[in-house]
Amino acid sequence: MRNKFYEVVWAIVRPIALLFHPIDVKGLDNLPEEPVVICANHSSNWDPILMILAMSQQTKLRIMAKEQLFRIPVVNAFIRKMGAFPVNRGHSDISAVRTSIQSLKAGFHLLIFPEGTRVRQPGKVSVKGGAAMIAIRSGVKMLPVFIGTTKKLFQRVPVIFGKTYAPVYTGRKGTAEEYQANAEEVMRQAYELGGVS
Repeated sequence: MRNKFYEVVWAIVRPIALLFHPIDVKGLDNLPEEPVVICANHSSNWDPILMILAMSQQTKLRIMAKEQLFRIPVVNAFIRKMGAFPVNRGHSDISAVRTSIQSLKAGFHLLIFPEGTRVRQPGKVSVKGGAAMIAIRSGVKMLPVFIGTTKKLFQRVPVIFGKTYAPVYTGRKGTAEEYQANAEEVMRQAYELGGVS
């Protein structure tokens, strides 16, 4: 089911946001119609906005976001209507995992920042295995995306979509070690898109 609120906000916000932070989108045709876990690097509060605006207005998207944002009443109502849902980053949040899997099975793409926080210097923060666990348990692929880490007013920010990545795992659900290895691999591919080793 399409999110009309999302589409209206997208149309209003896009020209304003892109005036300050224009984006150079590449590889968008790598985003398939079938649901995927979109895995992007995260260096700025602008990243979720630029990711949304890099995709089509009609994109069916759910966004995993830190629970602290949902404690602010006005922000809570707004981002929930935009398709975001909270995750407790410090614990194994079963509710967030369940919502993620249900969203993917309902045909939505799922946007996750696997590093779990803003990262100025790649490699300084450990990648979380949760994104791969969700992809494996949902039976979907992962999609690496690189968002430029340098954001200056009126200068273009690259948003580069890579090729879909099929997680490699054993058994029916995989193991914790396999979740971690797959999450690290998809983020390696994301940074590689931006020329970052």
